[in-house]
Amino acid sequence: MNTRTRVLIAVTGVLTLAAAAVIYVGVAGARNQDTASAGTSGAVTLEGGRLLFRSTADADRGHVSSVAAADPGGARAVSTVSCARVYAAGGTGICLRPETGLTTYQLAVLDGKLAVTQEIPLVGLPNRARVSPDGRRLAWTVFVTGDSYNGGRFSTRAGTLDLTTDSVEGTLEDFAVTVDGKPYKAADFNFWGVTFTRQPNRFYATMSTGSHRYLVEGDSKARTVKTLRDNVECPSLSPDETRIAFKSAIDGDPAKGWRVSVLDLASGTVTPLAETRNVDDQPAWLDDRTVAYALPRAQGHSDVWAVPADGTGAPRLLIPEAESPAALP
Repeated sequence: MNTRTRVLIAVTGVLTLAAAAVIYVGVAGARNQDTASAGTSGAVTLEGGRLLFRSTADADRGHVSSVAAADPGGARAVSTVSCARVYAAGGTGICLRPETGLTTYQLAVLDGKLAVTQEIPLVGLPNRARVSPDGRRLAWTVFVTGDSYNGGRFSTRAGTLDLTTDSVEGTLEDFAVTVDGKPYKAADFNFWGVTFTRQPNRFYATMSTGSHRYLVEGDSKARTVKTLRDNVECPSLSPDETRIAFKSAIDGDPAKGWRVSVLDLASGTVTPLAETRNVDDQPAWLDDRTVAYALPRAQGHSDVWAVPADGTGAPRLLIPEAESPAALP
């Protein structure tokens, strides 16, 4: 059974999207068609010393682009590849994008020159994307509707792909869950925001159940996850693997917005960063000292900002007209 078939089986039960989602997909597809001629083939690669991102500029909206890490506000290279969400590490890229002519999405695996090496169908609206440091594992999160416990509202599905074995997990909801050291089962599991460690099979993610949004540690081989801490969303593991940047619901209530923060895994200390605006994004580490994230500025437009990871300093505009940042060391 090939990868495409396995994923189709994994998502067979998730076939209905809300009307708003369908409209969004249609608009995204139209935008991609409008900008199909933008960019230059081969202009962007996954070589080091660059910052990769998705452009939100009118001239090349959605196109995978890059700038020199030493001059992020300078001239940008723009590719012909369009994505709704993009990320890269270890010479591998992940691109979540609309399927041509359809109101569905797909995951495209990109090589170092942004050539598509594999395509996997997805059911849902792209939300998060990550690649392991060695480029061998990919993760995605999509919004879906239709879960009976959720009253027609959006839920999430998080999946992973291991390129070394071609194995796919269409959802993490089938994993055995341990909450506070005890086996736990519930109908309302939601997972999102996967971030990988350098160790094979190991990852962190957010799991929600009831009123809790837990940081969980997972093992894809054992198919297990265990909770580590509450009120941690969209985790991102630092390059030295000692800290996790994340968005923390203000006063534990997502309705009040999120504060980008950093968790020290050894001590459990949480440090709110100097960015006090609402950050609804999965942070990305530029290096062991700096965290980047996207902030919307107007309809369809975002900018990438950066802030010190130790709580000092002040936010600075890193890349205008950009989102989905990824540092290419």
